[in-house]
Amino acid sequence: MSSMNTRMKIGAVALAAVGALAAGCSSGGTDEVNGGVTVPSASQTAVPGPSATTAAPTAQPAAAPASGGGALDPPNCATGNLKVTAVDGDAAAGSRFVTLAFQNTGSAPCQLRGFPGVSYVTGDTGQQVGAAAAMSGPRGGEVRLAPGGSAGAVLQMAQAGNFDPAACTPTAVRGLRVYPPGEKASAFVPLETTGCAGTTPSPQLQVQTMTAR
Repeated sequence: MSSMNTRMKIGAVALAAVGALAAGCSSGGTDEVNGGVTVPSASQTAVPGPSATTAAPTAQPAAAPASGGGALDPPNCATGNLKVTAVDGDAAAGSRFVTLAFQNTGSAPCQLRGFPGVSYVTGDTGQQVGAAAAMSGPRGGEVRLAPGGSAGAVLQMAQAGNFDPAACTPTAVRGLRVYPPGEKASAFVPLETTGCAGTTPSPQLQVQTMTAR
């Protein structure tokens, strides 16, 4: 009986020793072996935070919007809100001068700036005769038109007789097709004359920039 108790005491001491050894291994931060694969202990897998010397990223300002291309103030004068007429001017050196007048018939102010587009037309369909008017002189600044106000652009029309008939190909003209600056819609201005449907060595039409009237 005493020998059995002795063996039981020895076994308990051995088990206690093994438990103490296992506890010491798990708390020391060493790698554990799991099925032949080394697995880092919990103390090794912790992810360190940013160091004191690591600067946090700063927010970048938003890109500024591109400049230009904004709406005009007042807006450009629309063709539908303009009355376009031709006012006779001087005649000199084989040319006739008229002023193309643009009157604001709308109810709000608008503006015109630069050169109008001008060409001769003929026939019922408004067939263009010759090249469109060349721009003459520098481009001017904006011209603001109050309701009822007007602006003008001087148009020089060279006489068809100035050119060789074979190159000019004289053609009867019924009027002018006029595009206000910045507009895609045109206005028709009656003006009967003779133009050149062919190619001329110099412009048969020259137009100046818009000015106040």
